[in-house]
Amino acid sequence: MEAYQDIRDAVARLCTRFPGEYWRALDRDMAYPGDFVAALTQAGWLSILIPEAYGGSGLPLSAAAAVLEEIQRAGCNGGACHAQMYTMGTLLRHGSEAQKQRYLPKISTGELRLQAFGVTEPTSGTDTGALKTTARLDGDHFVVKGQKIWTSRAEHSDLMLLL
Repeated sequence: MEAYQDIRDAVARLCTRFPGEYWRALDRDMAYPGDFVAALTQAGWLSILIPEAYGGSGLPLSAAAAVLEEIQRAGCNGGACHAQMYTMGTLLRHGSEAQKQRYLPKISTGELRLQAFGVTEPTSGTDTGALKTTARLDGDHFVVKGQKIWTSRAEHSDLMLLL
């Protein structure tokens, strides 16, 4: 028996609401699967790694992997939602308590989306050792100077992790 069978079964049931025709139409129209992402969010699957104290499930990475495995097994697009699950891990590990309290509950409910990760630059690509973007503390905020390109899901994200 596979680990997290109850999670797998629930995700598989949700995915039946998004058959192949849904995905083909999105591909044809080059559109984002907003209804699918909203359904996953409403069911709590995209906040599975967020601690309960911030509105998530507080489950381990293996549970999130089970969610994505079932999404892919059903023929749905895990690439459309995996960043919402994993990108906020940086906030969990490195964010201040104030940042966690401000953002994680809203990410858990879907009020805010954190799906974008700004890395690639015109002159350095993804060579993180050669990035030129800087952030300078100016009073109570940072002034960011630099340029990013090819940031996946930026148009569907309210927040972005920036290197």
